Amino acid sequence: MRSASSAAPVTRLGNEIRQEFPILHQTVNGDKQLVYLDNAATSQKPSSVIEAMTDYYRQYNSNVHRGVHALSARATTEYEEARCKVAKFVNAASPENIVFTRNATEAINLVANTWGQSALQAGDEVILSVAEHHSNIVPWQLLAEKKGIVLKFVRLDENQELDMNHLEELATERTKLISLVHISNALGCYLPVDTVVRIARKSDARVLLDACQSIANVPIDVQTLGVDWIVGSAHKMCGPTGIGFLWGTSDALESMPPWMGGGEMIDVVTLEKTTFAKPPSRFEAGTPAIAEAIGLGRACDFMMDIGMDNVDAYERVLGARLHAALADIDEGLVVYGPSFDRPRGALATFNVAGIHPTDLSTILDQSGIAVRSGHLCTQPLHVELGVSSSIRCSPYLYNTVEEIDAFAAALKETIAFFREMGM
Repeated sequence: MRSASSAAPVTRLGNEIRQEFPILHQTVNGDKQLVYLDNAATSQKPSSVIEAMTDYYRQYNSNVHRGVHALSARATTEYEEARCKVAKFVNAASPENIVFTRNATEAINLVANTWGQSALQAGDEVILSVAEHHSNIVPWQLLAEKKGIVLKFVRLDENQELDMNHLEELATERTKLISLVHISNALGCYLPVDTVVRIARKSDARVLLDACQSIANVPIDVQTLGVDWIVGSAHKMCGPTGIGFLWGTSDALESMPPWMGGGEMIDVVTLEKTTFAKPPSRFEAGTPAIAEAIGLGRACDFMMDIGMDNVDAYERVLGARLHAALADIDEGLVVYGPSFDRPRGALATFNVAGIHPTDLSTILDQSGIAVRSGHLCTQPLHVELGVSSSIRCSPYLYNTVEEIDAFAAALKETIAFFREMGM
């Protein structure tokens, strides 16, 4: 875990750092200053990331690994340097443990369609949870239909956190994989990874961690987590869309056969047979997302310059303000997930009695407040909570206390508006 002592001070966040995000300095819906609080869906991008990608297209656009000319050499160097930066960001033992994918969804599908396809047999068990993003449910359902594996789901406990006692009850000698979310994109709850790993190792099961929300918000050290794979998406952590990554231990990656065939992932191709490259090249068939990888590398630079300990500390300030503001509203408002005095992310997912989440978020948008509404790609969780949809407010490192207050004021006004209409 990186130390806060070597990172930029927390005071650099909020008002000061938002100067580096050009998109934030605009008005919407006429003259309303944008207040962007939909960061759990996607984060905004600093100028350094945008410029790095533009520089690639302006100065050295070329394919990687395939040419000896100057442009190709520079593109290859920058592309592989980005892999090194991601490795450093998560404290991987080697850049060879980092596989570039289009996003975290593809990374999970990669594991399911390689290791899962080859290692799992009918009757083997994969344990998920009711709180998983669809990306960590659907690939395993598809695999279960093909191979007859058994899916089990960890329920929530009384704090609306994943119930570790239930996980222990579910795990058997047939359990081959436990794949869970590190920080829930809806509940905000933290996963006690050490407990999960302990339970998994009793049956020699592997562990996959969906780190999409955690990778952007808290320090991650893959060498101390003890899991086999983590997945992440660049667009959640100030990077571009269209690029994500899979980190795996060397053993876990070696256990995965090829998935997509084509250029780059081969060793030798003959008309009779193909032999394949070692990881990570084995899983990166075809021309990769070069500019996006370079943008991800620059986003890692940006985040490491701030210090993830500082990001975490600052978001706790924003989260405390947000949850206190919501607690102040007694108009039938229910916040999901653990209370803020427990370990949790800064985001807040909630509903207001009698008001549809889409209606509420639409009116908030008219005030310039951008939040998310819907099922948040967690339909099974919403069934578990007894609702069909919800609203999520998710602050990030460039948001301010003043923006949280503006959101709270607009929310109160919006609720009052609907109440006056008899809702």
